[in-house]
Formats: sequence, C-alpha cells, structure tokens
Amino acid sequence: MSTIEVRVPDIGDFTDVPVIEVLVKPGDTVKAEDSLVTLESDKATMDVPAPSAGVVKDVKVKVGDKVAEGSVILTLESAAALAPEPAAASAPSPQPSPASGRGSDAPSPQPSPASGRGSSTDTAPSSSPRPFAGEGPEVRAAEPDSASF
Repeated sequence: MSTIEVRVPDIGDFTDVPVIEVLVKPGDTVKAEDSLVTLESDKATMDVPAPSAGVVKDVKVKVGDKVAEGSVILTLESAAALAPEPAAASAPSPQPSPASGRGSDAPSPQPSPASGRGSSTDTAPSSSPRPFAGEGPEVRAAEPDSASF
C-alpha cells in the first residue's frame, strides 16, 4: 500500500493561514486534482488539490486550524496501490480501439476547409475550392496596379 502525506503547497510568504473549509472525510474516494481543503490568506482563497487519485485515510486538519507551507493536511492511499478487481480487468471494453476505425453510428464531424472559402451550407464536397471574384488564372492586374511596383 502506498500512502501519501498531502502537504500544503507553496503559498508564498504566508504562515498561519486558516483552513476555512474541509471538503473530504476519511473513506472518500478522490480523483487527481480534486479539491481537498480550502485555505484563505489575506490576499486570496486557495483550494489544495489531491496529488493523485486515491482514498482519504485520515484528515489531519479541521476548519479554523492554521497551516503553513509543508503542513500535512491528510493522508491518502494512492489509487495505484489499490489492486483492480480481476473481473473488472478482464471485462471487454465497450469502446472499440481507435485503430479499428469503427465507432458509434453517429457521423464524425467534418473538418472545415483550410482556405476558409467553404460555406457551412455546402452539402456536396468539391474537388477544388471555388475562387473569389477577381481570383484565378484569367484575372490579370491592371496596368496602373502593376506600375506601382
């Protein structure tokens, strides 16, 4: 079993920062980055996130306690230490692998044209983009336009 001591991260030059909210209790299952406790300094309120997924074993602080950087907030049994159930590990995945190319019956979204010339109302794909007026091989610069270069 891998037990992690969750500590107050770098909170600047503050000491004696009050705990204003405890968001978990022993036995709670948390995901990585879930908020565990809320601290409030003179300048900001900060949630302390879980460093990894797991189960809360023991909460070391309560509302009103004062903490500083490095103070232990709680102990967490890492999810990596929890062995998956064999039945769950051998169950087939309901989603196909990306390599199979088979998925749900819903159509996949089509990318928009890179040139930006297409219209969202176009229904038939074209082999080449349609030129704007004044574009194409037949259009030539007028004499005054080319003289300025």
